[in-house]
Amino acid sequence: METTIRYQFSETIWKHEGTGGWYFVSLPNSLSKEIREHLRWQEEGWGRMKARAQLKGLEWQTAIWFDTKRDTYLLPIKAEVRRKTDVGINEWIDLILWI
Repeated sequence: METTIRYQFSETIWKHEGTGGWYFVSLPNSLSKEIREHLRWQEEGWGRMKARAQLKGLEWQTAIWFDTKRDTYLLPIKAEVRRKTDVGINEWIDLILWI
């Protein structure tokens, strides 16, 4: 049986200005520090860590990536999730994340 840790937080959605314009939520620094300290061993290449997320009752399999420039993990919010939950850029959202 797989053990997961549940994290709950609120943050805003932002859009990366580079090619493709991906949308992300930056995990709170304190939460990222805790995850990195205790679960870093689960990271795969490029600081990627498998996760499950929930937004407005919609749950999906995803991953978080550690961004060394921001010193925090980033959770991508794909178009399908944004459309189904009716959320947009700079919107404050409540999330649940399982790792």
